[in-house]
Amino acid sequence: MPNEKSEKAKKVHAEDIASPKGMRDLMDKEYHEYQGFFEKASEIAIYYGFRPIETPILEREAVFTSSLGIGTDIRDKEMYSLKTKGSDHLVMRPEGTAAIMRAYIEHGMQALPQPVMLYYYGPFFRHENPQRGRLRELHQFGLEILGTPKSIADALVIRSLTLILEEAGFKNLSVELNSIGDKECRGGYIKELTSYYKKHIEKLCLHCKERIKTNPLRLLDCKDIRCQEMKKNAPTPIESLCNDCRHHFKEVIEYLEAMGTPYRINNYLVRGLDYYTRTVFEIIDTSEIVEGGLEPLALASGGRFDYLSKALGSKKDIAGIGGAIGVDRVIMSPSHKPLDPRIIKKPKIYFIQLGFEAKLKSLTVIEILRKARVPIAQSISKDGLGQQLAIAERTGVPFTIIFGQKEALENTVIVRNMETRSQETVKISALPDFVKHLKDELR
Repeated sequence: MPNEKSEKAKKVHAEDIASPKGMRDLMDKEYHEYQGFFEKASEIAIYYGFRPIETPILEREAVFTSSLGIGTDIRDKEMYSLKTKGSDHLVMRPEGTAAIMRAYIEHGMQALPQPVMLYYYGPFFRHENPQRGRLRELHQFGLEILGTPKSIADALVIRSLTLILEEAGFKNLSVELNSIGDKECRGGYIKELTSYYKKHIEKLCLHCKERIKTNPLRLLDCKDIRCQEMKKNAPTPIESLCNDCRHHFKEVIEYLEAMGTPYRINNYLVRGLDYYTRTVFEIIDTSEIVEGGLEPLALASGGRFDYLSKALGSKKDIAGIGGAIGVDRVIMSPSHKPLDPRIIKKPKIYFIQLGFEAKLKSLTVIEILRKARVPIAQSISKDGLGQQLAIAERTGVPFTIIFGQKEALENTVIVRNMETRSQETVKISALPDFVKHLKDELR
């Protein structure tokens, strides 16, 4: 008699195998929306000189623990980490910039003509509470320029990301812009900021009481209503900028104005990761404010990271600027205009097959049509002529190819014009040339 306990253990319920919280399946129309967006984004990136890179989904933990900074949510709470059988500590990548810099150093890209301009796309993972526009598995399209401190690189990244979003249907974009200084002036600002908040420490939320010790810049990023009030009178980074940082920021603004890119200086934007210096930015859809009254989500964000390389073992600083688009937020937005991927072509021919002999040869005929680059539709599992013709009518194709038992024996097909109902018998061997003639007709 089987063990009742072991039998019970074998039962699996649907909820036991459901996709993990904050992660989901992409299928059909939605999958093609993501693919269409990526194709358009990469087309623009390539035009502006960016080259593709894909980093591993799993990275060594130190890539992120050494670069993101103590007191950041990503490092302290959101990383998916694991220990391998060989005792390696790995994480599922939570963001792209540190991994790109790691690849730049590891592959000796310093020896290439500078700057090195790279684009990437893929899934990233953060163990945060799923909410509007935030998922635990998120898709990002990112741009990075490494090896130059020049302000035109900042403007190029911001402008390229804005163009990609415009092509995806967003008509009311604005760049939220700030400068948080560099190692020459940041230290003085942090002291001033910390001193201000310590005077009001009793009024702060619990998280900000901790941030004063670990990551003071993130005090300006807090969404708690108590801390929002404190922020109104807090010193701003721009007030403490050194001459070089002030000049750099002025040039970034001039480039954006010359390109007609709408922007707004946000004195309290800090993008709380340790590796950011000077320029930080977010790109928002201002129509979201008008329509829903909700705080707009950043569709894209980024900044300069001139000191990141040393945190990853480089002997010298490597100036860089980058940003990434949250593709899930783009696809979910009512402002998004879906972009059909190149592989999706409207069918020109509906292929109908009748009988077993025809089924045996049907894939050969379909392959001839594929090589002739004619998009088709088919229901190869159907059998009846009337049923398949009805599907062809609904599909709206201009032609059908009918392949029955007689045609299979004679190595021919019947090509029917769905509008005039005229039809013609064509040898399979002559089908490629005949199809070329059809393609000219269909243009």
